[in-house]
Amino acid sequence: QVQLVESGGGLVQPGGSLRLSCTASGKIFSILPLGWYRQAPGKQRERVAGITVSGSTNYVDSVKGRFTISRDNAKNTLYLQMNSLTPEDTAVYYCNTMPPNYNAWGQGTQVTVSS
Repeated sequence: QVQLVESGGGLVQPGGSLRLSCTASGKIFSILPLGWYRQAPGKQRERVAGITVSGSTNYVDSVKGRFTISRDNAKNTLYLQMNSLTPEDTAVYYCNTMPPNYNAWGQGTQVTVSS
């Protein structure tokens, strides 16, 4: 079973940047499409970015041009570079496979964008 651990969140001012990381146990990481998801207070969890095994990426419209997803299969690590952050990006961010494995949700990492 894949275990996922997210890190890199924090408090940042509007316009700032953060880089999230997700480390996974097991070599299965390198053969699965992966995604970053987020859940804001009172809202449903949504996928904001995805990346295939070959490296093709996709993004929800609200983050296009600001967020970049990448993966390092040798390190079993998934990244999310977030630039030009706005208060609307405030949420708990999670990584998971695409589609998500409901037994693999980690604790997530909190991102708060506020002045």
